[in-house]
Amino acid sequence: MKYWFAGFLTVLVLTTQAQFPGGGRPSGANAQNMNVGHFYGKIVDAKTNKAIDGVTVQLLANRFDTVAKKMKEIIAATQVTQSNGDFSFEQLAVFGKYKLRITAVGYKETVQPLSFDIKMGGGAPSGGMSQMLSMVDKDLGNIKVEAEEGNLGNVTVTSTAKQLFEMGVDRKIFNVDKNIVATGQTATEVMRQIPGINVDIDGNVSLRNATPTLFVDGRPTTLTLDQIPADIIEKVELITNPSAKFDASGGNAGIMNIVLKKNKKVGYNGGLRAGSDSRGRINLGGDLNLRQNKFNFFSSFLFNQRKSINTFTNNRNLFTTPSSNVGANGKGITDGYFGFIRGGFDYFVDNRNTITVNANYNRGQFNGDSRQVIDSFIGNNLLSYSNNNSISTNNFENLGTQLSYKHNFAKNGHNISADFNYNSAKSNGVSDLNIATFQPNNNPKGLPFIQRNNTVGSNKFYTFQADYENPLTETTKFEAGARAAIRDFRNNLDQSLFNHALGEYVIIPRASNKYKYIDAVYAAYGTYSFKRKNWSYQLGLRAESSDYTGTLIGGASGGGDTSFSIRYPLSLFPSAFITYRLSDKQDIQINYSRRVNRPNFFQLIPFPDLSDPQNISIGNVALRPEFTNSFEVNYNNTYKKGANLLISGYFKYSTDLITRFQFKGVSPINTDSVVYFTFQNASYSLNYGLELTNRFPVTKNWDMTGNLNIYNSVINGSNIQAGLTNQQVSWFFKWNNNIKLKKNYSIQLSGDYQARTVLPPGGGGGGGRFGGGGGGMFGGGGVQATAQGFIKPRYSFDLALRKDWTWKGGNSASLTLSMNDIFRTQLFETFSEAVFFNQINSRRRDPQLARINFSYRFGKFDANLFKRKNTKAEGGGFDAGGMMGQ
Repeated sequence: MKYWFAGFLTVLVLTTQAQFPGGGRPSGANAQNMNVGHFYGKIVDAKTNKAIDGVTVQLLANRFDTVAKKMKEIIAATQVTQSNGDFSFEQLAVFGKYKLRITAVGYKETVQPLSFDIKMGGGAPSGGMSQMLSMVDKDLGNIKVEAEEGNLGNVTVTSTAKQLFEMGVDRKIFNVDKNIVATGQTATEVMRQIPGINVDIDGNVSLRNATPTLFVDGRPTTLTLDQIPADIIEKVELITNPSAKFDASGGNAGIMNIVLKKNKKVGYNGGLRAGSDSRGRINLGGDLNLRQNKFNFFSSFLFNQRKSINTFTNNRNLFTTPSSNVGANGKGITDGYFGFIRGGFDYFVDNRNTITVNANYNRGQFNGDSRQVIDSFIGNNLLSYSNNNSISTNNFENLGTQLSYKHNFAKNGHNISADFNYNSAKSNGVSDLNIATFQPNNNPKGLPFIQRNNTVGSNKFYTFQADYENPLTETTKFEAGARAAIRDFRNNLDQSLFNHALGEYVIIPRASNKYKYIDAVYAAYGTYSFKRKNWSYQLGLRAESSDYTGTLIGGASGGGDTSFSIRYPLSLFPSAFITYRLSDKQDIQINYSRRVNRPNFFQLIPFPDLSDPQNISIGNVALRPEFTNSFEVNYNNTYKKGANLLISGYFKYSTDLITRFQFKGVSPINTDSVVYFTFQNASYSLNYGLELTNRFPVTKNWDMTGNLNIYNSVINGSNIQAGLTNQQVSWFFKWNNNIKLKKNYSIQLSGDYQARTVLPPGGGGGGGRFGGGGGGMFGGGGVQATAQGFIKPRYSFDLALRKDWTWKGGNSASLTLSMNDIFRTQLFETFSEAVFFNQINSRRRDPQLARINFSYRFGKFDANLFKRKNTKAEGGGFDAGGMMGQ
């Protein structure tokens, strides 16, 4: 082996013609092919370990000067580091001595000697061919450079570690990587941990007592929160009072933007994840990123099984003579799975042009089994009881794609971008309802009521957007853009009853419907920003109009198609942000915006939904858009290292509030008295409050974040019914603790308390048919405005423990154990009333559900090294292709 190794190096010497005096140097095209040495590494700040961009790195070599007859130091190569601090010198002679000279503004010059350390006399390396090839491929690691002492006063040093909570000018940013309670779950559980957000028992989200608009990567989506895996979320941005740059739609709720992970580090890296909960349901996931030359590829997948159990009771008192009461209690189980795949790439055409293509696909199935017993009393006497059993199967499928382009002009910050987004959602389901009613003596009271619903729906969402940004001077900036959003929604519902005489299901035309609608919104905006000493201003104006066409296919009773169209005229939506910088650590901001909440198709459709015969829903075609004027005052103070205090006061005034209203009527199926749910425009609503968020380090290893929101909601519906008003001063508190222990253990403890409050305003345009926004694609779900009820107080605590491992080379792993509602205190209770009845509804879902999750991260390698390793005949080398196949 010794002689073989010596022979190999002899051939290497002859082919490379190393730069010794008189040794000669290859010329022409062969010179590049015969030098195989490679130095590479990263330049980082000595104190922060943060990569440094724009550092000049020079490689110095010795060359024999034939005139002076002695060795002379020359500059063999020069590079400027990339944004991640990387540099790379290739095609170098493998023998000889080198020096590395590093210079950068604000840093001391650093010089260090280099060589490939190849020696002829020491015998062959034990690693054989692999070891020999590694000798000429040398990683210099992270090279630390020190800041100039005289320049420290002008240099701002920022930690590279992401904080759990960051505050921006117009938004709050939450880095989900710091949240371990939601590991292995969905975006719904992530939202439970975020200050300022309330999540109810069904996963419906409210922000400042209203339902926010959901964005993914800055654009609208057909996904719901429970379809987005928590492990692929990078951060969540809350924009409580959007400027003219954002959609005016959404009423007074603001925007909740989920930013998905997309790693742009040079080289390849990725991860694998696996977990299970105490009900035996598993979750699996992984991701892989590769950035090389002009391409950055990213991909991820996830498979998640979920089983949800909820128990519920309902007690309805009817104001009759004599008094009557209907009580119900039951249990519901939802069991199923969903898969999520995402992939795409960035193509860096050159330094100023980038094209991005990405897509995601989501598919799943959930089966429901709900059983309840209903008792009917007149006075204290049992009139009858019934067993209600409901079994359902629901399938969903989502596809989202985006094509975007960005061009940077020569001036820093001057750019133009455009993108096209297409989102498609499909859903189909079958539900069977069986109601068997019995007399007090247990004899059947008539034949069972058996109903079947078959639902098929689709939702296509097209978005075109272009944005332009130009910093006119150092203190002024102009932004403008245009947007078109078109939604094509279709839904078919066939409702049938079992005919006992025929022994088969018979479709009920008046309870079945097929409908579609097309909603188009067109907008353009412009903003102008400027600074005057400690004052910053941003003034904006947005123009927006929309067209709405809805069609009930076959009409209300199986006849011809019935269509209605609504054209909302062009409306203007101004915004203004004024910021005064009190000091380097403090600033105060006042802002204003005007927004609109247009009624959705399900709130407008004037035909009854008879899926629940005792609670019939019907739309109102006469609904008007709801306009909101929103004001905020914010005070931000980074009063010490690692701490941040934000105090926000807000006031929102909405006219023609879209509110849910209930009244008593006669069932169209029979002559029974039933409750109808519909929508009306209440005269106005007021929503104002004070929000305090404080993040501070309790100790060196303990960070705490507290969020207190005190608010009052006032709904005036006296135009609907005399004296119909409701208001409730309320508050909620969120508490989050992150504690680092020894040996890389960490704990997260979070809790929340919601005081009594009115059923929240904000039933916004989008979401389920009578659910309001964000509750799901077909039926059920979002938070609704009502002047007829309140939510009782509730509270809960979540806990998680994590152990981290980190190995040389950057690979890492973590094991997380978590439990939701650890004290079983999360009970969701509502009280509602009308002139003819009142009722209390109580529900509990998934208390004390434990989960264990393991994740493994790999990578952080140089891209060129990755390429080399896979072209050489190396056994045991890491193969990304094999990784993707796992």
